[in-house]
Amino acid sequence: MLLFSKLDHLMESCTFHLFCIWVHECELMYLASCAFQDCLASYFSSFRVNCSFYFKIGACRHGDRCSRLHNKPTFSQTIVIQNIYRNPQNSAQTADGSHCAVSDVEMQEHYDEFFEEVFTEMEEKYGEVEEMNVCDNLGDHLVGNVYVKFRREEDAEKAVMDLNNRWFNGQPIHAELSPVTDFREACCRQYEMGECTRGGFCNFMHLKPISRELRRELYGRRRKRGGGHHSRSRSRERRSRSRDRGRGGGGGGGGRDRERRRSRDRERSGRF
Repeated sequence: MLLFSKLDHLMESCTFHLFCIWVHECELMYLASCAFQDCLASYFSSFRVNCSFYFKIGACRHGDRCSRLHNKPTFSQTIVIQNIYRNPQNSAQTADGSHCAVSDVEMQEHYDEFFEEVFTEMEEKYGEVEEMNVCDNLGDHLVGNVYVKFRREEDAEKAVMDLNNRWFNGQPIHAELSPVTDFREACCRQYEMGECTRGGFCNFMHLKPISRELRRELYGRRRKRGGGHHSRSRSRERRSRSRDRGRGGGGGGGGRDRERRRSRDRERSGRF
């Protein structure tokens, strides 16, 4: 009987099917196929697709929980300083919890001072800055992020190592290299045209602009690079005087008093 079954099996005419004591060739092929598929599944499950948001923007709303891969660069010209800028319109509150009204002029003045302080610190301590941008988004992964693109990768690496041992506004700084090199790809085009319907929670960068005067001052200085170090206090005084003239003059030493108050505030908060 066994011999008969074996011969029938070899001749592919076995009538016992699954009850045959011999292993059929088709069963071997099936088992091999299953094992191969399991092997392939295990192999490919170890690979994840790159996260396009992290690649373009250097941030992802899913963070470490993202199912896609965040490839953090080992070298880059660009660094991101996370959640460092605080928009007064989002944080100004009275004792009862209601929001304080902050005028557009005060808002721009506060932002220009922040931008100049950070920009100048980056250039004086680490190296020439090609471009710096600040996010005005509200999402946790983008709110207050500052992106600094240095001229040299070595300067960016030096900045990250040093900044992670420093504090700003009473909080430790968290900086890392960013994959972002082209901010045109990272920013929200609808926002630039005033048409973004997602508001502050858009996943693309809403870049906050600085005043034209400050832009000329900061980026124009490299045309006359030989003129020595830039003075933050002198530039602030010039902008303060120009604002006072634009408001109709008057007020005597109001600009100087305001500058003294800002200086005291910076000392209390432990800024750069």
